[in-house]
Formats: sequence, C-alpha cells, structure tokens
Amino acid sequence: MKLAQGTVIGLIAGYYDVETAAGIVRTRARGVFRQKKQKPAVGDRVEIQIDDKGMSYLVKIMPRLNRIGRPAVANVSHVLLVISAVEPDFSLELLDRFLTFFSWQKVKATIYLSKADLIDDDKLSEIKKSLAYYQEIGYPVFTNYHDVQIKIPELIGKDQIWTLAGQSGAGKSTLLNHLKEDAHQATGEISTSLNRGKHTTRKVELFKLGEGFLADTPGFSSIDLTPIKLNELCNYFVEFKCASQKCKFRGCQHLKEPGCEVKKLLEEGKILASRYEDYLAMRTEISEGRIPEYLK
Repeated sequence: MKLAQGTVIGLIAGYYDVETAAGIVRTRARGVFRQKKQKPAVGDRVEIQIDDKGMSYLVKIMPRLNRIGRPAVANVSHVLLVISAVEPDFSLELLDRFLTFFSWQKVKATIYLSKADLIDDDKLSEIKKSLAYYQEIGYPVFTNYHDVQIKIPELIGKDQIWTLAGQSGAGKSTLLNHLKEDAHQATGEISTSLNRGKHTTRKVELFKLGEGFLADTPGFSSIDLTPIKLNELCNYFVEFKCASQKCKFRGCQHLKEPGCEVKKLLEEGKILASRYEDYLAMRTEISEGRIPEYLK
C-alpha cells in the first residue's frame, strides 16, 4: 500500500481523476468524506491511497485556498476576466463588480476585452482609455485576441489554476475552446482498472496550459457581493486600500470622514469617478442584503 499526492483534474460520475507525478489515477473518495459532509472538488490538492491490488482511494483533502463558482473549482489562483466591447455592451459597473468579488476571494485577475473588432475606432479608443486606468492600478489588460492566445499560456505558473469569468455572451466559451485547441493536450491514460465504462456526465475538468491548468468551464457569469462585510468592502478596491494608508482615521470608509485620502485623490481625478460611484452602489447593495434586479 502506498500514498501519493496530486490535483483533482476531473470528476466523472462519482470518480475523481487525480494527476500525480506518476500520471493520472482514477479514484473514488472514502466514505469518511460523506460522514464529514465534505466533497472533493476539481482543483483540490489531495492524497490518494493505492493498495497492493492497484485499487485507489482518495483519503485526504489538503487545505484549500478557495472554492468558488458553480460548478465549483478549488484553489483558483487567477481569473481571466472576459469583458465584451459590444453584444453585450462594455460595462465598467460589471467590470468593477467582478474585480471586487475576486479581490475578496483573494484571486488575482487579468482583463481581456473581447469583440474589440466589432466596434469602430472611436468607441474602441474610449474603452481603451478607461481600461488604461485599470492597468495603472495593477490589472493586466489585453485588448487583442492574438495577444491573449500567445501570452496567457506563458503567464500560467507552475501548478496554478486559472479559470474564466465574465458576463454571459462575452465570448468565454469561444476563447476557452481556442485555448484548449492551442494546448494540444493528449488525454492521459488512466492508471487503474476502475470505471472502464465511458461516462459523458462531466461537470468541470482541468486541462494543462502553460505550467499549470485552465478550468474547462465557461466560468462565472454572475456574482453575489452581499456576503462581503460592509466595513471591509473598501479593502477590495485595490487603489482605495493603497490610498487609505494616508487617511486621517484608521478604518476610514471614504464617505464623509475628514482627512480622507481617497476622496482627495477622487477630487484630483486620480481615482476614476465611476469606480467610486460603483463603490457606493455596492455599499447600498450589501447594506440592503440583496442584488439589484437588473444585475441578476
């Protein structure tokens, strides 16, 4: 009997495909997980036990970084946020919602403007001007599909798990299919005799891209900010958090407090007005405990 560690890359009809140093092992979870009301997720780092007959069981889930989305992906380290230029129209409000949510989840984000070729140069220039602000505050921005195709595999670090996010219709599935095709990944041989039958019910799986993985799922299309604590919301606006170090009062909410550095930078035009307006709208949403109807 031996133990091995790996990453759950697929869930198929109750079986878990785990990528280990020795290859992909198909395994079942021990009953102890049901007793503890735990369920392994794609992306989990796990320990598996292989007995003398070659039968394998998933016996331990390592501590998770996070578990987000439906279907759930665990240990997401980065999100490629797909925001469309048109159909649906470009929206700074939606962009801010996604960035705030993933900041709360401690997940880094890269922005990709899709369908940029479907709008005129003036409109594209206007959108790029807005996105330049996000690049200044630390978010990588891509506005060209070919750049994404080349650069994203280079950006995915060792054992990192990336997934997609963005509004419905933004082109996540199209991008995913192209990236999968570019990966030229071969289907790994399953190293156990378990579950020989072919199953087609798949929720989510990971495929190799760069030095890590990309989740084979259309990603998140809507988000709920209401679980965020109201007094912590400002910490998830990266430029607010940075500026708050110079605020007069610790725990400043950047509303009407004297000596607020965020309000000062806002008045000087160094913080985007729409970002601050979206911050106020999110505060209202959280305090009322409900998502506005038009955002559902």
